[in-house]
Amino acid sequence: MGNCFSVQFSFENILIRGWDSTVGHASYVCKLKQTLPALSAALDELKAQRDDVQTKVDLAERRQLKRLEQVQLWLSNAETIITEAERLIADGPVEINNLCLGGCVSTNCLSTYKFGKKVAEKLEEMKDHMNKGSFEEVAQTQLPASVVVRPEERPIALESTIRKVWSCIVDKSVGIIGLYGTGGVGKTTLLTRINNKFSTKPEGFDIVIWSLVSKDYNVEKIQDRIGGKIGFPNECWKNKSVDQKAEDIYRVLHNKRFVVLLDDLWERVDLNKVGIPKPSQENGSKLIFTTRSLEVCGEMEAQKKIRVECLQPEKAWKLFQDKVGDETLNSHPDILKLAEQVAKECAGLPLALITIARAMACKTTPGEWRYAIEKLKRSTLPKMEKEVYPLLKFSYDNLSSTMKCCLLYCCLYPEDHNIPKRRLVEYWFCEGLLNEFDIINEAQMQGDHIINSLLSACLLERVEESFDGKEYVKMHDVIRDMCLWIACEVEEKEESFFIKAGAQLSEEPDLTAWEGVKRMSVMQNQIEDLGGTPKCPNLRTLFLGENKFEVISDGFFQFMPHLTVLNLSGNRGLETLPKGISKLTSLECLDLSGTAIRALPIELKSLTKLKMLDLSYMHHLRRIPQNLISSFSKLQILRMRNVHVRGSLEEDNVLDGGNNEKLIEELKSLQHLNILVMPGIQSMSALERVLSLRLFRCSIETLELWYFKETKVFNVLCLENMERLEILWFRACGNMEMRMEKLHTRLPPSSNYTAGFRTLREVAIMHCHKLKDVTWLFLAPNLRSLWINECAKIEVLSEGKLGEVADVVRIPYPTPFLKLQDLNLERLPELKSIYRDALPFPCLKRIRVRKCPELKKLPLNSDSAKGNHIVIHGRPDWWEQLEWENEATRNAFLPSFRNSLLPIP
Repeated sequence: MGNCFSVQFSFENILIRGWDSTVGHASYVCKLKQTLPALSAALDELKAQRDDVQTKVDLAERRQLKRLEQVQLWLSNAETIITEAERLIADGPVEINNLCLGGCVSTNCLSTYKFGKKVAEKLEEMKDHMNKGSFEEVAQTQLPASVVVRPEERPIALESTIRKVWSCIVDKSVGIIGLYGTGGVGKTTLLTRINNKFSTKPEGFDIVIWSLVSKDYNVEKIQDRIGGKIGFPNECWKNKSVDQKAEDIYRVLHNKRFVVLLDDLWERVDLNKVGIPKPSQENGSKLIFTTRSLEVCGEMEAQKKIRVECLQPEKAWKLFQDKVGDETLNSHPDILKLAEQVAKECAGLPLALITIARAMACKTTPGEWRYAIEKLKRSTLPKMEKEVYPLLKFSYDNLSSTMKCCLLYCCLYPEDHNIPKRRLVEYWFCEGLLNEFDIINEAQMQGDHIINSLLSACLLERVEESFDGKEYVKMHDVIRDMCLWIACEVEEKEESFFIKAGAQLSEEPDLTAWEGVKRMSVMQNQIEDLGGTPKCPNLRTLFLGENKFEVISDGFFQFMPHLTVLNLSGNRGLETLPKGISKLTSLECLDLSGTAIRALPIELKSLTKLKMLDLSYMHHLRRIPQNLISSFSKLQILRMRNVHVRGSLEEDNVLDGGNNEKLIEELKSLQHLNILVMPGIQSMSALERVLSLRLFRCSIETLELWYFKETKVFNVLCLENMERLEILWFRACGNMEMRMEKLHTRLPPSSNYTAGFRTLREVAIMHCHKLKDVTWLFLAPNLRSLWINECAKIEVLSEGKLGEVADVVRIPYPTPFLKLQDLNLERLPELKSIYRDALPFPCLKRIRVRKCPELKKLPLNSDSAKGNHIVIHGRPDWWEQLEWENEATRNAFLPSFRNSLLPIP
């Protein structure tokens, strides 16, 4: 047997060597001891190279770049080669043990031959693959989905539903997805999370569009929101018909792979009328909407209907705990168990959990919690989403009577309306709801307290972003519905509201609807005629703003003896007021802002109780009769912003083309004046006249200086004693330079710099061609918004004259712009620098730069705006040439950039 084996062994070796010789290969068996360690070493090199390439790819993808297809193919092949090589190396010891006679032969020659050949070939393949892995770049700029990231509420447990929705998004067979569920369950939060997820996972979509629809949906509003997103924001486009807009939108979207997110549908939205191409498997687009109705999902032809459920008990309890806070829950041994019962009564509804948890966040005695449980259990209110409103009404019931009235007052505004905080408080003041104070300045404090209390109770929401720097609040639609239900049904005898705000009315309400009503709002409608004579002896509040009527009949106001607040603002076709307005002898607030009224009638003299008069943005106003303004002896608030008179004027007119001498004389008699916004002042003499009077120094809120021609040097310190100054505009003051020059009358050394500059929050400087810098703005520590436009000579915002500033503010090295939120720089051809050093900018949200070709560097470094995301708007060519502290800083701000060039339709 031994001899046979020897013969066979020799025969196989001879045969193999014959094969090797025949094909010209080296002996794989003899070289196995060398090739196997070489394969192991090469494997380590390939793994290291793969890791290096993968790291570069990961870093690039964090900068929103897209990995190259050849890089992805190389990485995939590398994984395959590594796996196969590891398997060969694992089998190596067995084959090495088969070697004998110095490693030149094997006890299993054929097997070892095949194995050795595989090792040698894999080694060659590995070397070849490593040679292909030297990439100059691993990723390139991609065109991600254009997504506006929206603020979102994190605590609500929606992860499983998000995964369900996302699986539908990647499913090519699903084009329309409907998310439905009860009010307050978190549908908008879910849609927000989906929207924001597209910013990190574009999934190949070209654009993501969000539009709020609401109950009284309007095709044109949806079109305007979509149009603004895809490049039709101008007034010319907005004036097109609905059909024309639909054609334009369709022309753009049908060539794109889009996602449209529609929030809060109450009925079917006709996609054809809006101009949205129907999503299909062919175009790969998606429509995702939220609604309270499963029927709407069917009407919208949703291929996938996903119910947004209330939270499971454990997740609901976790959310409730988070909102109440450990301090309250641990304040007494009994409260934790009682809190569990309260959370249980909320039935997993996120809005109810959040609302009631915040209401209980300061309740630290068991009695208060037991009382809460009883109130929740006994709430047996009829219909109208009875599983929601009884829960939400609990928070309403815990308000004071004043806060209740103030909350219900917010219903006068349309759904999803941004309500200006200050105007809201002024209405409350004129209505007598803020009865603790007689002066608006002091009442504002009470009003702010009420608003903050309602925000804390989650009955109002803060509007985080605003285009004009003002502060706004709004009502969640479910909260508003609940308040309407309370006002119109539960407490009808007390309040008696009639509200059709934003309801697409084309005619004024029927005369019978006015009877017995205390507060009425038909703002934001299409009403073209106010020709009736309604009888409403109880009416105190009337919102008629933003309609289309051009004339009000003379008898319209005849039977409104107790009307206190009248809002006619935004009626751009209204050119005259009826003489019958003299019947409104109880009127305390009259808002005519944004109307086309040309002359105020002398009949307004009858409004002797008037406390507030707003004439802002009345661009056509040419005449205010003499002695009219002075007849409003109780007036506390007068706004005349952007009222610019030109042309010839009659003698008995207080508007005298910008000198305002007659107006000033009348205003002097208004001893109760607290808030004043004057028309633009057009001469230094007029300004000096205003500043000489304490009444004006204490009341002017907005100051506009227009067309100063004779002044070459303007000493900004002349304004420092203005105690309420918030908004300061310089417009077309071509010869003006601004300096800080000491005045003859200075404050005592012990005093800090004055309240006027402390209150300054907005500054705009336009068409001031001699201006070289604005270092004086360091004097305004609370400045929030700065606009500088078309100032040809300005080279730097601050020349670093800190010595001058320090002399005024008595701070050695004041840090500028600590409160700045919005910086806008436009058409500044010589501007080279904003500030010499990088600034912290803890509050900055936006920088907009347009046509500032010499501005090569922003005052930003790695420490700027920590924890606060800045959005930087500009042209791509300007952005590319910006200089940065280092590459890391540039990369850190790369996600902040927004292309200001509008897409071409």
